[in-house]
Amino acid sequence: MTDEPNLLGEYLRARRELVTPEQVGIPVLGTRRVPGLRREEVAMLAGISAEYYLRLEQGRDRRPSVQVLVSIARVLLLDDDSYLLSLAEDRPRRARRRPRREVVPPSTARLVASLPYPAFVEGRYLDVLAANALATALSPRLTVGGNRLRDVFLDPAEQALFPDWERASAALVAGFRQSVGSDIDDPRFIELVGELSLASPHFRRLWARHDVAGRLGATLSFNHPQVGELRLDREKLALSGTDGIMLVIYHPEPGTDSAEKLALLASASVTPRSFDVPIA
Repeated sequence: MTDEPNLLGEYLRARRELVTPEQVGIPVLGTRRVPGLRREEVAMLAGISAEYYLRLEQGRDRRPSVQVLVSIARVLLLDDDSYLLSLAEDRPRRARRRPRREVVPPSTARLVASLPYPAFVEGRYLDVLAANALATALSPRLTVGGNRLRDVFLDPAEQALFPDWERASAALVAGFRQSVGSDIDDPRFIELVGELSLASPHFRRLWARHDVAGRLGATLSFNHPQVGELRLDREKLALSGTDGIMLVIYHPEPGTDSAEKLALLASASVTPRSFDVPIA
């Protein structure tokens, strides 16, 4: 048996435990000793043998067909099966790599500085690579060298900024897992997940769920200590020619209270910031 991490098996087991029998039409008779679905129930609903499904979870078979994975994804109620499919791709094993150096393109740095809205650039591991003054006025943690995961999970002041912190933190972890994918040999990933797993029980619980979601736009609410409640739309735009670097912009609906409050914050945000900072 290979000594490589069993990513596919870990993901299948975690997602299986989150699906209730009622959700897939299985009647519950008596007391169940396991959370979620049993292995044999997943196998039955997916149209495969229980022994074969067991081999998948145990890592004894890591190259199932696309048809099998699509069937399992349907049983596990996955909205998007692309992450599951990626875990079964045949990739050569690589030696431990040096940390990647993430650099903001100069044109993007100039754009961030010129935008009239809070804007910042985040790397593949949610490091803040660039931020304008209004972004820092929205959250003091949005500064070059910060990390969104560390801030949201370890800083009480940052947590207080989000009225629905539980939901915001869950979405952040799901986006991080999608960004990293199966590339878990990167030292940056190992360092970050290890640190947060030790320091935050909440992060450990969310990480164990194996939730995956795209780093997408959304509408967010903030409890800002100076101007009160803000409701802002968030855009996340992938930067072409980079490996997972994204431009993030918060903007209000014109004519709303949030637009007026953001303008008030902007009036005090006049100091330009440093932009091109590589990640060691």
